[in-house]
Amino acid sequence: MKLLVPLSLLALALAVTAADNGLMVCYYGSWAVYRQGNGKFDVEAIDPAICTHLVFGFAGLGSDNKIKVLDPYNELCENWGKCAYNRFNALKEQNADLVTILAVGGWNEGSPKYSAMSSSSSTRKTFVDSSIEMLKAHKFDGLDMDWEYPTQRGGKPEDKVNFISLLSDLSTALHANNMILTAAVSAGKLTIDPAYDIPGMAKNLDIMNLMAYDLHGAWDPYTHHQSGLYQYPDDTGDNVYLNQDFAVNYWIDGGMPSTKIALGVPLYGRCWKLDYSTEENGYYAPASQPGPAGPYTRSPGFLGYNEICEFQKKESDWVVEIAPGMNEPYTYSYKHERIWCSYDDHDSCIKKASYAKSKNLAGMMVWSIETDDFHGICGRPFDLIKTLRETFSGGDIPTPPTPPTTPSTTTDPSAPTKPTTVPTTSPAPPPPDGVCQKPGINADPDNCHHYYLCSLNANDKYEATEEKCAEGTLFNPNADICDWANSVCAIGGICPNDCA
Repeated sequence: MKLLVPLSLLALALAVTAADNGLMVCYYGSWAVYRQGNGKFDVEAIDPAICTHLVFGFAGLGSDNKIKVLDPYNELCENWGKCAYNRFNALKEQNADLVTILAVGGWNEGSPKYSAMSSSSSTRKTFVDSSIEMLKAHKFDGLDMDWEYPTQRGGKPEDKVNFISLLSDLSTALHANNMILTAAVSAGKLTIDPAYDIPGMAKNLDIMNLMAYDLHGAWDPYTHHQSGLYQYPDDTGDNVYLNQDFAVNYWIDGGMPSTKIALGVPLYGRCWKLDYSTEENGYYAPASQPGPAGPYTRSPGFLGYNEICEFQKKESDWVVEIAPGMNEPYTYSYKHERIWCSYDDHDSCIKKASYAKSKNLAGMMVWSIETDDFHGICGRPFDLIKTLRETFSGGDIPTPPTPPTTPSTTTDPSAPTKPTTVPTTSPAPPPPDGVCQKPGINADPDNCHHYYLCSLNANDKYEATEEKCAEGTLFNPNADICDWANSVCAIGGICPNDCA
């Protein structure tokens, strides 16, 4: 037990790196590597200086209760792989203070697998041990538990207790290995109440990433802001809970220390098509369909901030307004399929970071880095992330320290050398075979309830793993993600057997 004390303190130091200036936790959606044009975002597009913590999304959970690589072709080096895990962690060579974390779970994974895994000490141990092994193998500094959500989406009532047991087991093992434990959690009261034992989470988490977004979206038949800082004056019923201020106070009042909370801000907008039956264009305007998909994210009802700002830059008919009593913009265009989007911009990021500072929070979090204006087409590159961090810290982003060079050790000059970097080119993969048209993610043209992950074995042959989309979602072959079913069906021309 004596050994655990200093190791836990070291883990805590990782959790609060640059704490005086606040945390800037940046999630990375690794499937952005498959996007087209200016939306394509690989690991090397990450600026390692602007975030204190980088979170790689996502790993998953296998049927054997072990942590699972979800895209071996992209994430691993073996068998033609692109080594994304190792390249991601190599960013620490440019910023010695950078903390890298692997997120497990996410929306696509759903809840039933995690509910089963967390239900016994033996299955939890299998998961914990496999997670530590994977983190060590790729030099991650911690694990982000992104179970969405205990007791919900196919979960069980006992998940609330079992989730704390899982976090306790993870915390003990991670701290013993000088790693940290974080978690992404809901901001919705109707999810928080059944899903989370807040004091139990406070005891075990080093950082809590509050997903204070997706509070509204095309699943609502009317427009609203998806990440409002405060309640809209006309809100009634459960909508009075759907704002960031309520969520922050609810978590703190429930027992979560403010200094463990990173306030999440979306780097994307939630979008609707305004109904033709009305000319209303403010909050609560009738809107029964998701907005059209963007050229990069290709998911109806969703536009990255980079897509929104590029549209506004190129097309003069986009109107930008802020509703009375609110702090965030919304934008609409009657020429662009009557689209209406709520989102965050430079000014609203200043207000949210200032709010977080006033509440004595740990810092800020974003989902996700690849939908900021990373090319700088609309202004400075990564303006939203930089604005959040600069506002919270009250100063410029410091120049990161680089790790000291280690002296080379004596080696046998006759021994063969191994490459230390990922080759810039690879031999072409084999031709399509069965369900595998290419390495990585492959759609099933006849069934959008699942997709296939295709990797190459040692014999250069494809191996396909079926991945099912969680309840209420369908696979969007345009965006290579499991998406809201109504958004997928709004695309048209895909999923004919599931969208009839």
